[in-house]
Amino acid sequence: MRSQARHLPGWRRSTMDFVGMALSESGGSILLHVQPQEDRGDIDAAALRDWLVRDGYGDCLLHHEALERAAKDARAASAPFSLPVAERCDATVVVHIATDAMSASLDIKPARGGAPATVEDVRHGLMLAGVVAGIDEVAIAQAVVAQACEAVVVARGALAQNGHDAAFEELIPAAPDRAPKLDDSGFIDYREHGDIVMVHTGALLMRRQPATPGVPGFTVRGDTLSAKPGLDEPFAAQLTGAKVSDEDPNLLQASQTGHPVRVHGGVMVEPILRLAEVNMDTGNIHYDGTVQVDGEIGQGMRVQASGDILVGGMVDGGILQAGGNIKVTGGVIAHAMLRAAGTISARFAEAAQLYAGTSIAIGDMALECELQSLNQIVIGASAPQRGRLIGGCATAMMLIQAPLVGSPSGGITKLVLGANPELEARCHDLQQQMEKETAAQESLHKLIAHLTAVGDPKGLLSRAQASLKNAQSAHAKSLLAFKDLEQQMALSRHAVVAVGVAVAGAVDMAFGRVQAHLRSEYRAGSFRLDGEGTVVFADSSGYAVPAV
Repeated sequence: MRSQARHLPGWRRSTMDFVGMALSESGGSILLHVQPQEDRGDIDAAALRDWLVRDGYGDCLLHHEALERAAKDARAASAPFSLPVAERCDATVVVHIATDAMSASLDIKPARGGAPATVEDVRHGLMLAGVVAGIDEVAIAQAVVAQACEAVVVARGALAQNGHDAAFEELIPAAPDRAPKLDDSGFIDYREHGDIVMVHTGALLMRRQPATPGVPGFTVRGDTLSAKPGLDEPFAAQLTGAKVSDEDPNLLQASQTGHPVRVHGGVMVEPILRLAEVNMDTGNIHYDGTVQVDGEIGQGMRVQASGDILVGGMVDGGILQAGGNIKVTGGVIAHAMLRAAGTISARFAEAAQLYAGTSIAIGDMALECELQSLNQIVIGASAPQRGRLIGGCATAMMLIQAPLVGSPSGGITKLVLGANPELEARCHDLQQQMEKETAAQESLHKLIAHLTAVGDPKGLLSRAQASLKNAQSAHAKSLLAFKDLEQQMALSRHAVVAVGVAVAGAVDMAFGRVQAHLRSEYRAGSFRLDGEGTVVFADSSGYAVPAV
């Protein structure tokens, strides 16, 4: 215990001793002891604070109210008394855990004459808070050096990293894709391919990257966050002309020479039939693979292929049907009929019928043709100023695009948007299927209720319940498929007729059931349905008016 009086030079009143007063320390508490003293001068709290500082207690937590009271009572003390006027306080360490337990932060309040915070103190605080994982030793060390901090993150959890789905790396980049992808607006991002690509037996076609399991995460409390494994997918079964490598199960290679075609989950290699031309001498062509005709296809000649059909010359009244794409370097004329599950492209078309599963691209002009595509029709791709769509009827779900539409001297040009007969047919079939599924479920419910009420001597109840569960599962899948079809068909509300130069002559335009009969000239712009279901025309500046 310390008990001493101090001479205080520089005190603002006069030099004096604290007669009958002493300081002592016990258990970290600093006590002021006062004895009654008649000749004690005036004492104030400031003088007592100076005394504490000079006596080595300046870093302690001073009790200012106690000092004021001590100064007051000391002047008129009639009996001895003691007061705690300061105390030694160790540094405090407080750990906060985020509500999601993905981080822990640290507060350090500096010591007041007591022991400073140490790394061990912080670790102990983390342990008491339950923080056992993701601890940042560097952040702890820096906070301890500073001896004061607030909300410093000293532990971090890690989110689970879900696995990646199986991926397929195409090793023949030029191979055409039989399933062009739709963008967010429902338009096809279709790449025009050039000449036919050939591969030989043994050529490497595709590498499969297996799905990954993912990386588990953790919280600062040490709880494990499960990762979702990626969806694994093998190579597609029965890939014509391709096989899995004997040395590497994740490598696909050609088993025959032919034309590589990208399909879901793999690459097929289609055999190629190459002909100089198709006429009476060659006869009609029916081929399981890709057909390449260097010259023309003559009047009434038929070419049917399970793959693509590529024509280097004209199609003069021929009939073409392809399971893939049809590409005609020349024109399509004289009531020729082309039907492709994929795309159709030609330099020009006149008095012809073209039906495409995805898109139709005519480089120059389409005159008096019947064009139908399940997604889009683009005219004038290679002649953006003079390409024309004149007469006939063009039907597409999402887009009809042409520099010039209609002619003052021609007949009516008909444009139909928002139409997708294939989706509509699938919706109709799916609706009928769901009606049957609903009826089957009702019958099973009645049977189960009957067996439950009257008994089940033949043991039919369990089988009926299993059948109901299977029927409900099948119906749920049908509902998901129907919703997907509805979403695809809903995209047709964004259908557009894009005109690069002008609309001239008589043009009848239909967006679903909404029709507009154009009999006046329009410059460059676009036609679409507005929010109220009216066909409007927007010019290049975006100014829109009703189309009449």
